[in-house]
Amino acid sequence: MSDFTSDFWHLFVAGLTVISILVCAFFLWVSGKARVMPAADNTTGHVWDGDLREWNNPLPRWWVYLFIITVLFALGYGLLYPMFGQWQGVLKWSSHEQWAAERAKALAAVEPLYAKFRGTDPKDLAKDANAMAVGERLYMNYCAQCHGSDARGSKSFPNLTDNDWLGGDGGPEYIKTTITQGRVGVMPPMAAAVGGPEDVRNLAHYVLSLSGSPHDSVRAAQGAPKFAACAACHGPDGKGMHATGAPNLTDQIWLHGWGEEAIVRAINQGFNNVMPAQSALLTQDQIHVLTAYVWKLSHAQ
Repeated sequence: MSDFTSDFWHLFVAGLTVISILVCAFFLWVSGKARVMPAADNTTGHVWDGDLREWNNPLPRWWVYLFIITVLFALGYGLLYPMFGQWQGVLKWSSHEQWAAERAKALAAVEPLYAKFRGTDPKDLAKDANAMAVGERLYMNYCAQCHGSDARGSKSFPNLTDNDWLGGDGGPEYIKTTITQGRVGVMPPMAAAVGGPEDVRNLAHYVLSLSGSPHDSVRAAQGAPKFAACAACHGPDGKGMHATGAPNLTDQIWLHGWGEEAIVRAINQGFNNVMPAQSALLTQDQIHVLTAYVWKLSHAQ
């Protein structure tokens, strides 16, 4: 990808833009200078559909002037605004700065609204209907794309309503930290530590047995010793550990799919789940309200 950020592409875009404008101006000049010898009836000799003839009339002056104005406008626009590659333009305008200014204006407009919620404990804020209405809108804008509009998640995206939390206790502070800083959940491929393909399948059946899911008891018994490779993260009893973010394997909650094949795939390939930090998109006041809303999802009264 470094090839696409080199100076060549800046020069390519700038050159192509300038050449395109100049070519338009050149063709207009040529059309004004070119002379066509018309027929006796002042046509060019081109005939379509049997009797449709092309007249040899000059372009209307208003059209020529408008074309010239268009070319001049393009050159002027390119001088004022970033149009020629990396050229920033005389006005130094950028879409990011415009976005930042408009965002600051929007935040200033809603400042009085969030000021009412500031300093309120998230658990108390969860009882405020107005705050939850704001929290719901924040959730739909920034969270629903992954966790679903009903917050029940989907494969590889956690359910926020079941009070099952991988990296913490699910309290307001944990939720706020997760929203602010994001979270990375990693399970490395473990097949090499477990053994061969049959060992992996035996271990998968043992994992299924931990939650009372349908499994082959013979394979599960053979896979039990292999669970030692997993105990460092999931615990010797398979109940998981918040410190490592390892899920509880005994509760029948399957983030990445259920069944023998899903577990075999997890052991062979591992996982690398990322929740991006939202601090660049949301203010601390917005995160505070969103925290209360997300906490309430799993603590419905």
